[in-house]
Amino acid sequence: MGLTVPAPSEVFEVDLDDGAKIRVRRHGNPDGPRLTVTHGNGFAADAYLPFWQLLAPRYDLLVFDFRNHGQNVPVTPANHSYAQLARDLDRVLDAIDAWLGRKPTAGIFHSMSGRAAMKHALEIGFPWAALILFDPPNVPPPGHPHYEAMDLFERRLAEWAMRRPDHFADPAELARQYAETRAHSNWVAGAHELMARAVLRPSSGEGWQLACPRELEASIYLQAMTLHLWPPVDAYGGPVKLIAADPEARGAPAPAFANRALAEELGYVYEAISGTGHLLQIQKPEECRVAMLRFLDEIGVG
Repeated sequence: MGLTVPAPSEVFEVDLDDGAKIRVRRHGNPDGPRLTVTHGNGFAADAYLPFWQLLAPRYDLLVFDFRNHGQNVPVTPANHSYAQLARDLDRVLDAIDAWLGRKPTAGIFHSMSGRAAMKHALEIGFPWAALILFDPPNVPPPGHPHYEAMDLFERRLAEWAMRRPDHFADPAELARQYAETRAHSNWVAGAHELMARAVLRPSSGEGWQLACPRELEASIYLQAMTLHLWPPVDAYGGPVKLIAADPEARGAPAPAFANRALAEELGYVYEAISGTGHLLQIQKPEECRVAMLRFLDEIGVG
């Protein structure tokens, strides 16, 4: 079954502080409550369509990729750091309000973008009606029982990213690789092909290349260990829910355990989606939607 991203109702570009640009696409119900939707490291927001299309009838969706990902043109120098991603997010939010008018907005983030949103909220400000964090790779302080597992998780991903192929004859080649990877094999039907199209751009030579260069992808994995973000929930100044991979699932990734520990130790509203790994929104999109909307409804957002 094929998955096709619908044409957005509006598109606008946001100028960042170093001359880079982020392309924001509007989908869904423009009269509904507003949500921003983005992606994890090395991925792209369009590939989360199985999740966010479920929200389109009810919500005004602002979908975008972070710098050097997806539909954005790579920049030189890349300035590819969590500090920059947090500043970029601030620019995007200001631009959305300027373009469409100010409206209460909930932020929906996964993995890398979740950590960027945490950093933004804690160090720049909390502009959200609510913040929803899908399985961010939260790293506890050294000496914590889950620190070593997260360190190994991020270093292995960085090593994998540096070895992964970065040129492909056709998106179908990358789609097959996703489908054959244990961690990604249980995505919903059509998602492997959708992800491949979303993360590739035509090569300057022949074929296709990764939109996010593998060196930049690897750098973000390693930077996760340097952020020192293990905050109590009351540090944000607004409502936050942590929706995570299932720590009881076979082969559960390290963030599933780290996120459960963060929630138990520091007071987060938390829910693990049964049977999922790190790409939970593409594995069980309906269950993720229900977990998110339950929280938004409870706090009166939308």
